[in-house]
Amino acid sequence: MNATTSLANQFLIAMPGLSDPHFFRTVTLICEHSAEGAMGIIINRPIELTLGDVFRQLQIEDVDTHTARQPVHLGGPLQNNRGFVLHEFLGHCESTVAITDTIGISTSRDILTAIAHGEGPEQYLLALGYAGWGPGQLEQEIADNAWLSGPATMEVLFRTPSEARWATAAQVLGVDMTRLCGDAGHA
Repeated sequence: MNATTSLANQFLIAMPGLSDPHFFRTVTLICEHSAEGAMGIIINRPIELTLGDVFRQLQIEDVDTHTARQPVHLGGPLQNNRGFVLHEFLGHCESTVAITDTIGISTSRDILTAIAHGEGPEQYLLALGYAGWGPGQLEQEIADNAWLSGPATMEVLFRTPSEARWATAAQVLGVDMTRLCGDAGHA
């Protein structure tokens, strides 16, 4: 797969007809996409955990109260016991992979400690788990009208409330999800 066909830094927006409960009405940021497959993080599925819960579990103390109240998201059905932090890219940090020059993904405790102490990125999202696709699987799902894809925006990723991300990400593409039906066909 060449760079012009990569979906990295794109949002996958579940079409109304996608009934898989793991992905129904989700928005997924594609972090990596190549001929070997794709990996992404669902950004609009908050769960019953907060960052404060995670910090307590990791024994990270002296946490800012506002930060402790931030939600944790279910990033996908794979490895949902592993944390992934999507964040403003701040250069080279331990276990950080650049998605773009402005967004990174980290898996280290260091970034969580920095966030807890107000020394990390200002914009971030913690997710447990990820979504993954094998070679050609995502491309086939897009061809089958399971997903819309479009450029990721910092506004939707970090500043739009979780419950509004699905509709807002589609609106960025000029699509009103309330006007689409669950059935699609090919001409």
